Order: sequence, then C-alpha cells, then structure tokens
Amino acid sequence: MQSLSNALKLSADQTGYLFTLAGHRAPERPATQQVPAGIGALIDDIGPLPAMVLNHRLDILAVNETMAALLLDIDERPASERNVLRMCFLDSRFDGFYDARDDVVRGAVADLRAAWVNHSHDAELAALIDELERGSAEFSRYWQSREVSVRSRGDKPMHHPLVGPVTVTFDVLTPLGDPDLRLIVYRPADAQSRSALDELGRFRSHRKQRHLRTI
Repeated sequence: MQSLSNALKLSADQTGYLFTLAGHRAPERPATQQVPAGIGALIDDIGPLPAMVLNHRLDILAVNETMAALLLDIDERPASERNVLRMCFLDSRFDGFYDARDDVVRGAVADLRAAWVNHSHDAELAALIDELERGSAEFSRYWQSREVSVRSRGDKPMHHPLVGPVTVTFDVLTPLGDPDLRLIVYRPADAQSRSALDELGRFRSHRKQRHLRTI
C-alpha cells in the first residue's frame, strides 16, 4: 500500500485516505519539528495575548514574547528542555508555579498518553516517557493511572515569581494542515491577571532593550 502511495506521489492526507479505504491503519506521520511560517507569524500577531505551538510530544516549538515571559523565559532554555512535561516534572524553577498543580500535570500526562496511543512507534516519544519515569516518581504515578484525555479549553491559575498571581483561560486549536500541532492561546481570566500580563510584557521589553545596549 505504501509503495502504491509512493508511486502515485500522494500527500500524507491522501495516503491516509488510501489506507482507510483499504481497511488499514494509516502509516504514522513524521513528528512535526518546524512551525509553518504562517503559524509562527500568527502567534506573534496574537500578542500581547500569550500564545505557543506544541507538537504531539508537547515539545514547545514556538512562543510569542508574552508566553515566553510568562513561562519564565522558556525561549532562552536549551531546545531539549522546552517540553511541557519536562517543565512540570524535571525543572525545579516551576515548583510552586501552578496553583492547581495536580489538575495541570494530570491533564498533561493524560494528553501525552493520548499521543502515545496514536504514535506508539515514535522513538523520541518513547524516550521522553522513559526519561520522565526514571526522573520523576510523581510522573510515573500519573502515567500508570492510564488516564487518556485531551483538553481543548480550561482555566489555569499560576503564581509568577515577578508579577504574582495570574489566571488564564486557555484554548487549544489544531491547524487543519497539521493535526499534530496545537496552537494554544491564553486569555487573562480577570482584570488582575490582565494587568500582570501587561507588566510581564513591559518587563521583558525593558530587559531586551538593556541587553541590546550592553552588546
């Protein structure tokens, strides 16, 4: 079947449809590592609302300025550390960051298990799960619960070390052209959170200007 697809030079969507017609499971798509230019521009345009793009492994592929500031300058961390699960379970900087931590991490692990169902042959995903199980007994407990869930919206209260309490309402959108990408947008849940996000944006802008002056 794959040989036929290759001979016909079918797209990934067309290949999936061909396999479905034949009663077979479609071959797994390669994991997305690059954000399409249009989506990258979109998350910048969404600012000052925080926005980011994840793949199915919950790797953070792109953030706008406000999201980077909210997530403790995540864009300045090595690429290997820009992962939602690594942040929650292996990065001590995020200890105490989420006020409703149990809800946040339980949802993230359930989301990862949903990805595992559809990407069981992804070697990098398997390596991530193994790393998390070895590095965090807490993750292992959640993983063994076998909860499967993908949350498309909700509220997330946080405590940022610079601006204090921030509560956001999040929405998860999936680009039609790549169903393994998630575009996540945060909106302030109240006036105090809006002010805190505005302050974060100003702080990051001033810090970048100081950095430019010292180069």
